[in-house]
Amino acid sequence: MNKKIIPRLSFWQIWNMNVGFFGIQYSFGLQQTAVNPLYSFLGAHADQLPILNLAGPVTGLLIQPLIGAISDKTWSVKWGRRKPFFLLGAIFCSLALFVFPFSSSIWMAVGLLWILDAANNTAMEPYRAFIGDKLPEEQQTYGFQMQSLFVGGGITLANLSLFVFQKYFGGTSASGGIPAWVYYSFFLGSFCSIASVVWSVYKTPEIPPTEEELIRLKAEKENDTVFTPFADIAEAIIRMPKILWQLALVYLFQWYALFCYWQFVTPMIKQTLYHVSEGDEVKAQHILEISKKGLGNPADLEWAKNILRLVETAVGQTGLMNGFYNFITMVSALLLIPLALKYSTKNVYAFCLLATGMSLLILPFINNEYLILLPMVLFGIGWAAMMGLPYSMVSPSIPPHRRGVYMGVINMMIVIPMLIQTVSFGFIYKHFLGNNPVNAIILAGILFLLASFSVVLIKTRKTSEIDR
Repeated sequence: MNKKIIPRLSFWQIWNMNVGFFGIQYSFGLQQTAVNPLYSFLGAHADQLPILNLAGPVTGLLIQPLIGAISDKTWSVKWGRRKPFFLLGAIFCSLALFVFPFSSSIWMAVGLLWILDAANNTAMEPYRAFIGDKLPEEQQTYGFQMQSLFVGGGITLANLSLFVFQKYFGGTSASGGIPAWVYYSFFLGSFCSIASVVWSVYKTPEIPPTEEELIRLKAEKENDTVFTPFADIAEAIIRMPKILWQLALVYLFQWYALFCYWQFVTPMIKQTLYHVSEGDEVKAQHILEISKKGLGNPADLEWAKNILRLVETAVGQTGLMNGFYNFITMVSALLLIPLALKYSTKNVYAFCLLATGMSLLILPFINNEYLILLPMVLFGIGWAAMMGLPYSMVSPSIPPHRRGVYMGVINMMIVIPMLIQTVSFGFIYKHFLGNNPVNAIILAGILFLLASFSVVLIKTRKTSEIDR
């Protein structure tokens, strides 16, 4: 197969093509920080959180590789190859975010999370392939790290919106339930999701296939059936370059740990910063319930309202911490490029995972709401590395005409650890970690150290296998 000539892009061209990640990651930021507290507002217990988050790994496992396989064989003169998929995903994501805070029960929120995750995955996979399609090999580290910048920016705004809206428009509802300030963050996310993706779709044309590629696409479509995308995924896994198998081990530790952090950082903060246990929270909700019937005494009711105020403050503090580390991600994303060029992508990635693990091991032992931001600097640098460096590290080994399906396969490496975590960690948390969120965060830190060691074992290659 002749090698397609891909022109170098300017700074602003790379910027515009990545803007859509801002909105997609605003949604992801709300999932990190707001969804689990929202479940708690609706009455969920801490050991239920992993299973209530099952939507993310399941939809990622099914949707991303399928969309990738389908987009590899798609071409429209008007709409392109990847853009129809991430535009459609952004539309449904925007609608789901708008409706989400109106959830009246845990199961309504769970159903909307499934829709939201399916939409995010429909948008995310072809978008990552889109970056690879548009950039020559020597600019791919730059492009994927620019993606990290917008990932950091989107999640930063999502988390800071929770902190700011809670601080200036907060107030505990006398009847419990979802506070009004949560609505504002989701409405802002609904707008950002669609607006940023439309910007990238409008500003960035796709590279049309060559005559040879069009002939191949036409021939493949004539033989396609409904089962063809599944066969394409299976073939891609069977012929997967060795470096992707090595990355899978890293991701097993990395993404299991990240899910533990996102689920249990707020319960940890409630305990370490505000000295509120899950038992206190349950008792406060019970007092509010009986107060509606005219029972109880004023002192108990005031105590319950104070507990719920502290719980809401903890959610806002989580938003501040997550927003801060994503701000660091945004600032440090492009600074990692010269380091990766000088010391190798693999070495920089391994060091950043090590730093992330150390930040989580320190986190539970800080009981000041401002000092606790310091470990988030290391976490933010690590997140910048995680969002870009693995893709640029493995991209030279991925055949360009299979880029969509392989980006989907890489996502399978992300969601399988998440799936394992959602079905296993509730039991581990309850029976081995003593229902203590501090222990969950420490375990996440240890897993990051194992991920860092696993990166050291990866054998990278500089030559591309595009002709495979």
